[in-house]
Amino acid sequence: MPRIYLDHAATTPMRPEAKAAMAAALERWANPSSPHAEGRAARAALEDARARIKAALGWRGELIFTSGASEALWIALNRAKLKRRIVSAVEHDAVFRAAPDAELVPVTDYDVDADALRSLLARGGPAVVAIQHMNSETGITQLVRVYTDQVRARGGILVSDCAQSAGKEDLPDADMIIVSAHKLGGPPGVGALLVRDLGLLEPVGGHEFGYRAGTENLPAILGFAAAAEQSGLDNWAIDAYAMMEFREALEAVGEPVGAGLMTMRLFAIAMPGKSAAAQLIRFDAMGFAVSAGSACSSGTLKRSRALAAFDVPEEVAARTIRISMGWNTTEADLNAFRDAWLEVART
Repeated sequence: MPRIYLDHAATTPMRPEAKAAMAAALERWANPSSPHAEGRAARAALEDARARIKAALGWRGELIFTSGASEALWIALNRAKLKRRIVSAVEHDAVFRAAPDAELVPVTDYDVDADALRSLLARGGPAVVAIQHMNSETGITQLVRVYTDQVRARGGILVSDCAQSAGKEDLPDADMIIVSAHKLGGPPGVGALLVRDLGLLEPVGGHEFGYRAGTENLPAILGFAAAAEQSGLDNWAIDAYAMMEFREALEAVGEPVGAGLMTMRLFAIAMPGKSAAAQLIRFDAMGFAVSAGSACSSGTLKRSRALAAFDVPEEVAARTIRISMGWNTTEADLNAFRDAWLEVART
């Protein structure tokens, strides 16, 4: 039986349209910054891709191409003209690497603590505030718009990591948004920082309007644009009803992890009596790819910082795996994994 991949939150297979766009783009070898005809043609393709991605994602501001979400986060948190940093306790590890000294705002069982954020903002000067849109380990989605006016009223800048949600959900109202191509069917190694106003950032010279050094990766960018144009769950092989039925079947036996507003296509569940490590080994042997925690930490199977922040008991977190679906997941895939999960749970 062919293997079944249910780790799309880590990375999702490239869409055929993205592969075709990249193959064609490999014939464009010129530097988009070169003044000759070949360079001008490459520049035109680059700017066309920029406009296409913005249109596909419904973004009216500026777009800076990056090497991925981690670099976009670093620019947002280190090049913003405000020096104070506040981040939610459940942000991706890349946020904590980019801003290790940031002030931490706690979360409740499922959401950023609005009162704690209000208190932090009142006690100091304006800040760059990072609040993710969708948690990569649980699928819990933050209602980012709840915090937008609160942050801006204090002269702050709201940054939202949308690596998991861009191309699948509407973008939230934020001043800077992080996007990763390989999470929506594009190639790895390319992403974008969406910026409401470039004046929010300190320029450093170089490419991308002077906000990033390094020649743009044109083939990857064109693949990114092709994938972005396939955005939306309407272009998936499975519908929300099938995902809901699959989730309910597992939750009838296991313990759902997290609460509040969650997506059907990415969720965490604890299996009774089985460690996450044991589950991953068993499922891999049975032909299924799932994970425990985010891709950046699942290799070590260390305790999840995000689950701890969401107040998931350590004993439950130790039995928790993440299941995430993508654009090419089928109902047959889910049915096969459902049966395998129930078999493992009952043996």
